[in-house]
Amino acid sequence: MSQHSIVHVEIPATDASAASKFYAELFDWKIQVDPTFNYHMFQANPGPGGAFVQAGEGTDYKIGEVLIYVSTDDIEATLARAETLGATMLVQKTEIPQVGWFAIFADPAGNRIALFTNLS
Repeated sequence: MSQHSIVHVEIPATDASAASKFYAELFDWKIQVDPTFNYHMFQANPGPGGAFVQAGEGTDYKIGEVLIYVSTDDIEATLARAETLGATMLVQKTEIPQVGWFAIFADPAGNRIALFTNLS
């Protein structure tokens, strides 16, 4: 059975490079940048990691709308249960090559929540 732990957090920023520099210096987080997607990944030890993502026009990210990823062993079953409880599907199960799968729904209050299943 899934633990349903928070495993990843995406924090929108108007300048992902500046945000990653700020938090790296503040919390001594290690940053790894994927320049293809301007995705600045961080690892908070202990605790889940995440990424600073570019917010603004032409993106799905808005300042103040942090996206948390919750682990699950069965995305389809968790999504079905979420919908039964009043959630709205935003992004169907989508593969992250060589990593796993994710999906995003809006809870009944409109908050976006992501689900994640690892390949292993």
